[in-house]
Amino acid sequence: MDEPARTLSAAERLDWLRLIRSENVGPRTFFRLIDRFGSAAAALAALPDLAKRGGRERPIAICPKDVATRELEAGRHLGAEALAACEPAYPRWLAAIDDPPPVLWVRGSTSLLTRPMVAMVGARNASINGRNLARRLASDLGRAGMVVSSGLARGIDAAAHEGSLATGTVAVMAGGLDVVYPAEHAKLYAEVIAAGAAVSEMPPGTQPQASHFPRRNRIISGLALGLVVVEASLRSGSLISARLAAEQGREVFAVPGSPLDPRAKGPNDLLRHGATLTESADDVLAVLSDLTRRPLGEGRKALFLDGPPVLEAEEDLAGARSRIHECLSPTPVTVDEIIRECQLSPSVVSMVLLECELAGRLQRLPGNQVVLLAG
Repeated sequence: MDEPARTLSAAERLDWLRLIRSENVGPRTFFRLIDRFGSAAAALAALPDLAKRGGRERPIAICPKDVATRELEAGRHLGAEALAACEPAYPRWLAAIDDPPPVLWVRGSTSLLTRPMVAMVGARNASINGRNLARRLASDLGRAGMVVSSGLARGIDAAAHEGSLATGTVAVMAGGLDVVYPAEHAKLYAEVIAAGAAVSEMPPGTQPQASHFPRRNRIISGLALGLVVVEASLRSGSLISARLAAEQGREVFAVPGSPLDPRAKGPNDLLRHGATLTESADDVLAVLSDLTRRPLGEGRKALFLDGPPVLEAEEDLAGARSRIHECLSPTPVTVDEIIRECQLSPSVVSMVLLECELAGRLQRLPGNQVVLLAG
């Protein structure tokens, strides 16, 4: 059941931004903290003690108020808006994934983000036929009422944006909203802003780095009901996007190609593993039309709403820490296995793992797995 959306106050927005910009706080950790402590302000106050209890020796770096304030001011200077994941304008399909950006910077038309969306990705060195097909697919999907999201990259991404400029397109950026990558797409980016929207979870001014692109890809797929792959090698970011889409419970579509073309190996492999064969927009719409008429997943989670903190007794945690720490190693293990092995409540295990995360000793992996970090 969907939770009612609410708009943050200025003070709450600043606290949300400070919390997600603090050391060792990623999206999953952010929402666990909100769930535990009831508000971003309370979570910020608890961070030093949590990290210390997790084994951290030096103080955890908490984002200062003036740094977060400057980020908000930089965004406003761009004409961008910082949307929190609990707010009405935040894309509800993105809010339903496991790790939505707590704060999403948006430049352009925020109203597009609430409309049904299809993601389209593919090779940067796309063929002429591949680019033409992507433009036509995007144009036809747009005329059918779908917004098209992509990553503003060369090749298929650019063609998808070009084909959907007239009907609505969203560019997901790996860096800040004022950093166009590749630089040659400055004109296309300006057209996207004028006719659609660009989004990023990164602060304005952030230069894109290699580690940013997988995170960017989860937003491309998370915004959409389904993802279409048009030309991609077997070891490409497009296939990472397809895997993320499947993990998010989204439909995956693939355009078949000649086995003699290396750019067809990715889509053909997706088809081999159950993707929907796609030759026209009708193939996509036949699958997605029903999804646009019914709710997706769990909707907005209750943890988005401030409330009383949910805290475990310190004596319960103290007795559990050593048992849980013994289960952790450089080899991934699922949280469910830790709960079964230790015979502890999920809430106690969750809190101890949260302490380890904030101490920088633990990393979460897909499939609800955790791994102990060296150091």
